[in-house]
Amino acid sequence: MLDFMRKNAGSWMIKAILGIIVVVFVFWGVGSFRSNRANRVATVNGEVITVREYQEAYNNLVEQIRAKLGSNYNEETLKAFNLKEKALDDLIDKRLIVEEAKKLKFSVADNELTQLIGNIKAFQIDGVFNKKEYERVLIRNHTAPDEFEASVRESLIIKRIISFITGSVKITENEALEWFNWKGSSVNVDFVCFNPDKYTNINPSQEELKEFFDKNKESYRTEKKVKAAYVLFGPDAFIGQVKVADNEVKEYYENNIDKFTQPKTVEASHILFKIDEGASPAVVEATKQKADNVLKMLKEGQPFDKLAEKYSDCPSKANGGHLGAFEKKVMVEPFASKAFSMKQGEISEPVLTQFGWHIIKTEKINQEKTLSLKETENEIRKKLTDEKAKKLAYDEAEKVCNMAIDMNDLAKASENLGLSIKTTDFFSELDASAATDSDNQYLMKSGVFKMSEKEISDVKEIGNKYCVVEVMKTMLPKIPELNDVKKAVETDLIKEKKWEKAEKDAKDLLSVLKKGDDFIKESSKYKLTPYETGFFGRNGAIGTIGFEPQIADAAFKLSSTNQFTEKPVKGKNGYYIIRFKERTYPLEQDFEKEKEGIIKVLLEKKKEITFSSWLAQVKSSSNIIKEKEYLE
Repeated sequence: MLDFMRKNAGSWMIKAILGIIVVVFVFWGVGSFRSNRANRVATVNGEVITVREYQEAYNNLVEQIRAKLGSNYNEETLKAFNLKEKALDDLIDKRLIVEEAKKLKFSVADNELTQLIGNIKAFQIDGVFNKKEYERVLIRNHTAPDEFEASVRESLIIKRIISFITGSVKITENEALEWFNWKGSSVNVDFVCFNPDKYTNINPSQEELKEFFDKNKESYRTEKKVKAAYVLFGPDAFIGQVKVADNEVKEYYENNIDKFTQPKTVEASHILFKIDEGASPAVVEATKQKADNVLKMLKEGQPFDKLAEKYSDCPSKANGGHLGAFEKKVMVEPFASKAFSMKQGEISEPVLTQFGWHIIKTEKINQEKTLSLKETENEIRKKLTDEKAKKLAYDEAEKVCNMAIDMNDLAKASENLGLSIKTTDFFSELDASAATDSDNQYLMKSGVFKMSEKEISDVKEIGNKYCVVEVMKTMLPKIPELNDVKKAVETDLIKEKKWEKAEKDAKDLLSVLKKGDDFIKESSKYKLTPYETGFFGRNGAIGTIGFEPQIADAAFKLSSTNQFTEKPVKGKNGYYIIRFKERTYPLEQDFEKEKEGIIKVLLEKKKEITFSSWLAQVKSSSNIIKEKEYLE
């Protein structure tokens, strides 16, 4: 069990076991999980998973990824998450868990279901469950109450079976100590590196080049290339045509008065005495004593900023604890309520939040204020001008687009309207994404590589501009002739031969070292000198070598009785031979400080492994059929 955990040591804090086993109150996509549709995506022990279920699950995953990635979201990134298969696997897992729960006669009482739904804030008004609000929210999300309640009941049963399967899992103190020593140990090794770049005068023959090319033809396949014509329409070109009347400014101000209301803010400083999550009551009380001691110094007249610099555990200590101005809603409770209830210049008693104890000083109170029309006139006029200019740009782009489609020629349409058109040379997606020319970025975002030859796009909004594109010619991907890529093939082959030579020499040296020959003497025959790395941890940088996880992993498998690796270790800069020198372990007294947290983390990891193993056994004895066309 601990060995498995070590292999997954990178995931220190346990994540969700499966997305399907969390009670998720995202109403869109809940639906009925039992509708029997003709179109099926999979069957689980004869029970159908419908297209509707699958599409809802997939859409939910897409939205989760979109929310996490924000502006970094795109179709290519989305493909990397393999969401189609994940959505189906989650549904299959859920179906299997529910089946097993039924066999074990798990159930949820009506009063338990009612209590849970009643505690969902989305269904409450002033903190109290409201039936009309409940029905309104579900209707808005196209979900019937019976469907939603069945889904919640199912989720509760799933949570119950997880507790049942993992309830007996325990972590002993010895397991925790073993993990502590394993994770906190350091190792020191000697090493030499055979760098491929030192091997020169490699001149492949024509036969070798041809053989290498024939073996790796696919890696030289060209990308699709297009030659395009396009017209850009930016609002800046139309600003001179825009007039904004005074009454328009006034009307906008009156209709959007809330946008010009500045909420109440407080400028404050604080001194934070941090408490780790899950800390014992004794630790919380000891930290409170530290805060009380500093508060006493403040009452004696010592400067707040100087004490913050000395005692605070918050990065704001560099600025004397100053947090700047903030609205009440952006701060955690009860910090926010306390800060907004204080007078200017007042210093609070210690306040406990999820981060620790805070001593707060209110520096300045900025009352809510509504800006006047005169104060906002320039801002509003600019906004309305920009909006009108953008609309004119769109109208012009639409006019060109419609004419170009009618004439089947973007160039002629542009000429008729007196507009200049731009054309490109042949370029690939790689060329466009690597280019610094902003026009190439417009073309990439216009979807030009998904268009066919002679196709004219509709109006594309890209950033603050509009674009109309015509694909003039396309050049389809192909495997080139050797002569066309000879230089690239030669470069790649020489690189491969250099690495081969480095590996051979490293293997030769390692074989004699394993026989007991002197490391320094034998290394000198290759003009190399062994260096000592110094102690390094499992996940840290290795002395002058830097961050090399494979080398670190190999080093921690060595010992005084097994000083060398089985074969040279390949790193970023070449092939390494490493020799064990010594190992250290963390201090045992430090274990006592961390024991509680380690046991908590290992327990969650062990529960995850236990449940995953149980689910794998259930899967192995189940009849699962996937309709593969939905995963393509």
